[in-house]
Amino acid sequence: MDLGMSARVRPLVAAVRAMIADEIAPLDAEYHAEVGRHPSGDRFRLTDRQREIIDGLKAEAKARGLWNLWLTDSARGGGLTTVDYAYLAEEMGKVPLAAEVFNCNAPDTGNMEVLERYGAEWMKARWLAPLLAGEIRSAYVMSEPGVASSDAAQLAFAARRDGDGFVLNGEKHWISGAGDPRCAVYILLACTDPEADKHARHTMFALDADMPGIEVVRPMTVFGADDAPHGHMHLRFTDVRVPAENVILGEGRGFEVAQGRLGPGRIHHCMRAIGQAEKALALMCRRGTERTAFGKPLAELGANYDIVANARMEIEMARLLCLKAAWVMDTEGTRAAAPWISQIKVVAPLMAGRVIDEAIQMHGGSGISQDFELARMWTHVRTLRFADGPDAVHRRQVARAELKAQRGAGD
Repeated sequence: MDLGMSARVRPLVAAVRAMIADEIAPLDAEYHAEVGRHPSGDRFRLTDRQREIIDGLKAEAKARGLWNLWLTDSARGGGLTTVDYAYLAEEMGKVPLAAEVFNCNAPDTGNMEVLERYGAEWMKARWLAPLLAGEIRSAYVMSEPGVASSDAAQLAFAARRDGDGFVLNGEKHWISGAGDPRCAVYILLACTDPEADKHARHTMFALDADMPGIEVVRPMTVFGADDAPHGHMHLRFTDVRVPAENVILGEGRGFEVAQGRLGPGRIHHCMRAIGQAEKALALMCRRGTERTAFGKPLAELGANYDIVANARMEIEMARLLCLKAAWVMDTEGTRAAAPWISQIKVVAPLMAGRVIDEAIQMHGGSGISQDFELARMWTHVRTLRFADGPDAVHRRQVARAELKAQRGAGD
């Protein structure tokens, strides 16, 4: 099991790390400070300066060949394995704007994967091509306010067959990316047959985001923040008519598409979380050595040596588990990797949350202020414990796989 950097990815990691440190990080704060400065006052519209920043950085990344690195096992990608890309995702996790600069940002990567693997040729021409070019954005429309969406079989948003198409009615919330004015396509999961077997009830659709009958009800806030201009929107669909050709893969095959989409994306999320933990540890160490109290550097007070050491060890363990999940995906496929992906989906955000929390503590009151990035980082990794399935659901999957394996071993 080779989990190290390959010769192929090593120079890419160096190039991505350098561009993030030298060019993206210096502009990240300015980009986010522009939120709400559009002449309309709309926080979900990009200012001219925001467009200048992101478009300029993306053009530079594309010119350097640092583009669509996430797309593995595809002629459209860069020829990397999931293990290779995991190292790149870790670097991108250290600065909020970085993943988008390299066209490696969620939810677009997962949506592009759906269109690339399962979409009809006309879908690829209409939406995949501009997504791969970084010209538009997308959203994945799944969670619903009326049911516990962690049990996806319960999703009740209705797609009713009507002639040569479907009529969509219902509400969806926590739709990340739907606030972005560049969001042009939705990948949507809807119930087409509530009486079918639970894994055949749902169908995946691709549709234009500006279709008549789609209403943005409100942005959902995360610990009080609206994450503009990206946003996590609450949407309402009223008699939205979608042609049958907009079905992805086939009616009743929504779960199949969803599982193919979520596996790689979960690994990407986890490696970005590990990158945030690395950044938090670096900030913790800097603060611990540069600040003094009671006549000593902060790092030498209390249990801070243990805290720093534990952070380093926990990061290393989480990274190895994530790389193993990536390796199983590369060698055995998404289904075989599922228990490993569930493990890392629990472990990585929990670990990152602990490390960031200790870094906040080392910074004192400043750690929860706008003067440092730690509060925003903690909010993100805490939220990640819900995104793509809550901890309890992933633990359930790990336990079921383990019980099955143990029963087989005892036969």
